[in-house]
Amino acid sequence: MILIGLGANLPHPVHGEPVDTLAVAIECICEFASLRRQSGWYQTAPVPVSDQPWFVNAVICVETDLSAPALEARLHKVEHAFGRVRREKWEARLLDLDLLDFHGEVTENRNQGAGLVLPHPQIEFRAFVLAPIAEIAPEWRHPVSGRAADDLLQGQASAQPIRRL
Repeated sequence: MILIGLGANLPHPVHGEPVDTLAVAIECICEFASLRRQSGWYQTAPVPVSDQPWFVNAVICVETDLSAPALEARLHKVEHAFGRVRREKWEARLLDLDLLDFHGEVTENRNQGAGLVLPHPQIEFRAFVLAPIAEIAPEWRHPVSGRAADDLLQGQASAQPIRRL
């Protein structure tokens, strides 16, 4: 199972509101991956807490013949095409695409600063990722802990406001 997280909290100058931007981003991803499932849209507070606008988030499940590094590179190209410039961690975004899980692979490198990390190192701490995963892939288990998204979500939801749009 390949899971990709999508998020945006700034209006895009061409595509409009974040939900519209994410819908177009999914169309772009479908040029190199087959969409199998898509969660609903979730509105979530920024993590960590800040005065930024709330995010719109979703998770998609895809299939592709690309390797994990090649898929991540393609996702970064989509972000770049939408105007994303990575300047600082946790900044407001026109578009954020994260490779969350790639067939349960676990990289030895658990340091985000040194390349691709699988599963995504923050996946188990983010309600805005866990709720959409629980919706579209209730059978999914975290590749390291073995815990289900619903189980992981119970420890996060009260601290991270989230609502389905």
